[in-house]
Amino acid sequence: MTELVSIITPTFNAEKYIRETLQSVINQSYQNWEMILADDASTDNTVVIIEEFAQKDSRIKLFRLPKNYGNGFARNAALEKASGKYIAYLDADDLWFPEKLEKQIQFLTANNSHFTFSFYDTIDEEGNNLNRKVESPNPLSYKELFFCNYVGNLTAIYDADYFGKIILETSQKRQDWRIWLTILKQIKTAKPVPESLAFYRIRKDSVSSSKFKLIKHNFGVYSQFHGYNFVVAVLLMMRFLFTQLVLKPLYIKKN
Repeated sequence: MTELVSIITPTFNAEKYIRETLQSVINQSYQNWEMILADDASTDNTVVIIEEFAQKDSRIKLFRLPKNYGNGFARNAALEKASGKYIAYLDADDLWFPEKLEKQIQFLTANNSHFTFSFYDTIDEEGNNLNRKVESPNPLSYKELFFCNYVGNLTAIYDADYFGKIILETSQKRQDWRIWLTILKQIKTAKPVPESLAFYRIRKDSVSSSKFKLIKHNFGVYSQFHGYNFVVAVLLMMRFLFTQLVLKPLYIKKN
């Protein structure tokens, strides 16, 4: 008997990408999943496209928020409705390889693990392959994760029966990194499936494409989430920047 995987997807004005994202889930070789999409008051055709898919596949479940609350709130809203043993994340513009879920669930079972992630490839806004594979330390320790988010949100899966549903405050940014930190603080290390299983889309308007915003949000992880004072948080950010600029590029490979 295969376990149910709940796929958490917040959406907002994603009409350009959501059709392809949904299809990448439908194409999964592992079929026991539910995809819970929380739409954050989109003003384009995102909802229409999702409803079109949901009418054909009951595993696709759409919930509409009454107003725009932000990505973190939408993610939490979807997570609260999840009923699967496993929680997986997929943003509305990213894609999964067809064997993604199957390989990761097999990996979790074979290693008696409760959390894993994988490497991933990158594409541009138009879906063109950028020929870059993003890897990570293997195994990944809490200390390594503390100074750099090596876990791609679109690749992570955790056991909700073991950890519970990890719902964090939405006022703090970098919610995904804070989730992995919460998990690794408990289990100390995690092993990735050592191959690419997803496509991460790099967009010009994303937070991750703005270096200034990214530094600000990462600083918030140390000052707000971890609770360090300003001076300590600044020192930790210096170490973070060293890791981000010097060490993490070593894990980005050309395909």
